[in-house]
Amino acid sequence: MARLLLIEDDPAIRTPLLRALRERGHAVAAAGTAMTGLQTVLEDRPDLVVLDLGLPDLDGLELLRMLRAVTAVPVIIATARDDEAEIVRGLDAGADDYVVKPFTAAQLDARVRAVLRRGAGQPGAAAVLVVGGLRVDPSARQISLAGTPVELTPREFDLLHYLAGRAGQVVSKRELLTQVWQVPYGGADKTVDVHLSWLRRKLGETADAPRYLHTVRGVGIRLDAPPEDR
Repeated sequence: MARLLLIEDDPAIRTPLLRALRERGHAVAAAGTAMTGLQTVLEDRPDLVVLDLGLPDLDGLELLRMLRAVTAVPVIIATARDDEAEIVRGLDAGADDYVVKPFTAAQLDARVRAVLRRGAGQPGAAAVLVVGGLRVDPSARQISLAGTPVELTPREFDLLHYLAGRAGQVVSKRELLTQVWQVPYGGADKTVDVHLSWLRRKLGETADAPRYLHTVRGVGIRLDAPPEDR
């Protein structure tokens, strides 16, 4: 049973969602303001936070940044803001997933379970992976590049680990969404693109000048060692 915190100010949304998530086996608390939500996270340490952005006392993105400064609790943004720029801002601020209203309780429950599964790690995936100068240690969840540690978010690590385990192969975005995010593929979902962009920046490369992460147009992404590191 997961302990969830729903930060949502609209009772018409909050009340039925609380009931539906509890019926699906979760222990769910609720907060109607950002500051109440922040206090509840710090005091109760929930397993996951479902966060609305349109809160009365503080914008949800600002609350997310405050949460990320003090805790690594998984956060799913659940909001009516559906433009791509908002999605990118939400993920960039540290959200683990982003769902757009209206959504069903079943859809949100699936997202919750997927995020929690990812956070629990993948059994049997303890082998250290080395691709050129890139070293991925799944047991310690650490990355290094040419011996220098690289700081990644949990989602960035999961994505890079998956690609490193298939070095030299082209992996489709559909496969990444279903295997790394464990959610159904959506053609308009920019999650993979955003995370790949962050990974490239942290690995010191760009889409126009790739070293490890190579886009195969219309097919997917391939992680491979640079020629000088092979």
